[in-house]
Amino acid sequence: MATITTIETPTLGDRSYVVHDGRIAFVVDPQRDIDRVLAVAEASGVHITHVFETHIHNDYVTGGYSLARLTGAAYHVNADDDVSFERVPIRDGDVVTVSDSLRVRAVHTPGHTFTHLSYVLEGEDPVVFTGGSLLFGSTGRPDLLGADHAEELARLQHASAHRLSTLPDATRVMPTHGFGSFCSATQTEGDSSTIGREKGVNPALTTSVEDFVAQTLGGLDAYPAYYAHMGPANSAGPDAPDLSLPERADRAELRRRLEAGEWLVDLRTRTAFSAGHVPGSFSFGLDGQFATYLGWLIPWGTPVTLLGETPEQVAEAQRELVRIGIDRPAAHATGGPEDWTDGPLGTFPRATFADLSQVLHHRPVQVLDVRRVGEHRESHLPGAVNIPLHELLDRLDEVPAGEVWVHCAAGYRSSIATSFLIANGHRVVCVDDNYDESAGRAGLELVTAS
Repeated sequence: MATITTIETPTLGDRSYVVHDGRIAFVVDPQRDIDRVLAVAEASGVHITHVFETHIHNDYVTGGYSLARLTGAAYHVNADDDVSFERVPIRDGDVVTVSDSLRVRAVHTPGHTFTHLSYVLEGEDPVVFTGGSLLFGSTGRPDLLGADHAEELARLQHASAHRLSTLPDATRVMPTHGFGSFCSATQTEGDSSTIGREKGVNPALTTSVEDFVAQTLGGLDAYPAYYAHMGPANSAGPDAPDLSLPERADRAELRRRLEAGEWLVDLRTRTAFSAGHVPGSFSFGLDGQFATYLGWLIPWGTPVTLLGETPEQVAEAQRELVRIGIDRPAAHATGGPEDWTDGPLGTFPRATFADLSQVLHHRPVQVLDVRRVGEHRESHLPGAVNIPLHELLDRLDEVPAGEVWVHCAAGYRSSIATSFLIANGHRVVCVDDNYDESAGRAGLELVTAS
């Protein structure tokens, strides 16, 4: 029986897989930081001979090309994908004998992309690596190649799910996306699944194609802007990243970079940031979807300086960033805000929805909801202005004047938004609280979708 090790990348909502027989291994959809893959192989005492890509990824830079070059493994990419590097072309129905006990069959499963492949590990304990096709209770979103292709790809996704449903019910389903990834069409369910289970719960297998297409397209919301850069990077064959620390910046250098319009990104928790930070710096704590939101908001190519409490914190941020193609920060600094500036520190108040409820009984304040449009539509505070976080920098002129209370779903996005707003001269209170659990309980009126 094959041994399968899952490599989680929870901040991007993705998984990679190392599969071996005790001697020979293959890898499916490796992330950019391939040292994690190599560590699994070394610990297992196996040699990687094959690397399989399910598709040209839109949400991260692959490590497949560099892993194959480093290990000498065969790099299997769909023969119909337009790439600029040498690969071992693979097509629907091709069977790759990795070892005597590891046979992999390619299955064309378009929907997430036109050339998407799933890979079936055949044998007594079958497994299908479904990439961005069949997810746990969902499917990959069909609109990443543009709105013009979304309906066609949604129809193909429905057909692909039915094609996979012909596999034995006991076949384990192992997707790449769907664990918080914006590549998922809807929220995924559970942590493991089988073809048999998906037949009972997955909309692609329980509804008609017309209903599936309507529900899928109707439920799509925004996805990160940096996705536009991932496909070209992956088609070019990205090299292994440089994870060494960038140059260290002193106070004068940090001030110069800030005045030049570069981004100073504070990696500490939002609690620490609110208590004291370099004025003009932005809060992107490592305790949330750091790379997703930084990559979504930053004008692509803007130099980034990382501010962390420790070198380890900076290194963690670098690892997150190389996964989305931000390869080399301009500089870094460690310690605390008093080490990063000679001037007074910036601060802002944090509050709960109960605090907001009390304030609204005594005086009017402006409420800014920075959740996505779909979240706001489902439930929101009456009178709240909805400017999704990813649109905020382009819509600063729409932010209400006066005292603004900013909220999201749980506090992470509202802290990012607050850091942008105070850097632009707004007077802000950051609501650091859970909307679903606390807003109604605090006595606030909620407007919900009918």
